[in-house]
Amino acid sequence: MAFRSRTNAFFESAHAPPWIGYSVGLMLLRMMVGIIMMVAGTGKLFGWFGGVGINGTAKGFALLGYPAPKSMAVIAGLSEGLGGAGLFVGLLTPLAAAAVLGTMVNALGVTWDNGFLLPKGVEFTLLVAISATALALTGPGEYALDRFVPGLREHRVTYGVGAIALALVTGAVFLLIRH
Repeated sequence: MAFRSRTNAFFESAHAPPWIGYSVGLMLLRMMVGIIMMVAGTGKLFGWFGGVGINGTAKGFALLGYPAPKSMAVIAGLSEGLGGAGLFVGLLTPLAAAAVLGTMVNALGVTWDNGFLLPKGVEFTLLVAISATALALTGPGEYALDRFVPGLREHRVTYGVGAIALALVTGAVFLLIRH
């Protein structure tokens, strides 16, 4: 009998509350998507990490038919870089996810006809877009700077839905102004 109670005590103390696993999982997802987007954004803006810089990015936007391609390059670079940074640290997570999702909507819009699989397909862009959407809906988890921001301490699904709507509308507007 003593063995059984000792075994139960061991297993009970070894199990963490379920929210710890959720929060660690969300933190890992946030951090990975954040790093990817920060690298992409700084590559667009400064040419870091093998990126083409602002002028190269502007040339790409011009080829895709966007007006004011240099301004579009700055907007895309800042959206990806700052959105990625926000996701990485879990600060203003719904808005950070919206910034990432909005740029991914545009990327999907201009590459959709290239097929699904890489190197030219949409699989990676779609994965980032869905990850940003999921983070907007779930919130950042416990291990995020949002926990110190009044109003964001307790994530509300309405914040995520609003952020997704903002991203979809903004992304659609930018796609519609292409010629």
